Amino acid sequence: MRIGFVVNPIAGMGGRVGLKGTDGKLATARDRGAEPRAPNRAKRTLQALSANFDTHDECQVLTWGAPMGEAVAADVGMDPIVLGMPDEHSDTQQTTAADTRSAVTAFCEADVDLLLFVGGDGTAADVAAARSDSDIPILGVPAGVKVYSSVFAVAPEDAAQIAMTFDRTERREIVDIDEEAYRAGDASDRIDPILQSVVSVPVAERVQSAKQRGNGSVEAVAAGVAADIQASNKTIIFGSGSTVGAIESKLDIDFTPLGIDVWADGELQVRDATEADILTETSADAESIIIVSPIGGQGFIFGRGNPQLSPAVIRQCDIKIVASPAKLETTGQLHVDTGDPALDAELRGWTRVRIGRVEHQIIEIT
Repeated sequence: MRIGFVVNPIAGMGGRVGLKGTDGKLATARDRGAEPRAPNRAKRTLQALSANFDTHDECQVLTWGAPMGEAVAADVGMDPIVLGMPDEHSDTQQTTAADTRSAVTAFCEADVDLLLFVGGDGTAADVAAARSDSDIPILGVPAGVKVYSSVFAVAPEDAAQIAMTFDRTERREIVDIDEEAYRAGDASDRIDPILQSVVSVPVAERVQSAKQRGNGSVEAVAAGVAADIQASNKTIIFGSGSTVGAIESKLDIDFTPLGIDVWADGELQVRDATEADILTETSADAESIIIVSPIGGQGFIFGRGNPQLSPAVIRQCDIKIVASPAKLETTGQLHVDTGDPALDAELRGWTRVRIGRVEHQIIEIT
């Protein structure tokens, strides 16, 4: 098994600081105090991969220089084959899409068996584009803000396990959205992902499904949850998406459909909040509730599209999950990928999801 491993070191940096992506916004993200997310995801992947070397056939890892794989491999004690370096950027971590494409081209020329990348939908599109006529399978380690494509493992450790054990592939879609349109989205807009490529992906249970949209009405859910909120004195952190947006509309909130809003004392406190904003408005000593709805088809409640809801935020809040019956039917199991494996383990298990004015359904978070 020969694995070509590449990291987009700036993937996901714009998420927790409210930028909904990093494309064209790296300087702004750093000004807001953003920290790299991808290197830790890459490290977890390689740690899990190396732990499997003794129990599976010999595996050879090929990677790209410094921040695009080499540095993380050295950090976990691996000695991969380094095929090249990013152009001019290795000291500043400011790699580009062209660097990713160069790495993937080299991996294809080296005839690897799998292209394993760390990033988001934009990185996935770059990897697919660089494959040219090759049909080498692709597998993503989720590290971006937008992770809609059905080529990503649920978590880094899952990616490592799949990379070592898969025995067949299937055709899956890579999609991406216009980040500027995503950032500028208002209540009347629906930002649809655009198909970028169709690629071969390992068949495994822990590869996320394609994004789907449920057809059920959320009116009853919104009315019931809004009534509960009006009767309480708790701080409410509203997640992103149309289902949660319908609740905010019932409260006459000028909500952010693709961001996070904070409501308390009968009014909106912060619109389109960053992680820092949320932590300022909440505390472990006060009662705060996060209201989230799973991404239809994928089932993620944390870790896809809402990185502002960081482990630090989640740990000091109660969690309420809402969904229409139709959405929950298309979603099936729920998933979490907060970036903190211990927290993910705490969140997994059976939970109640509000599906109507007063009705709930029990569903498992896996």
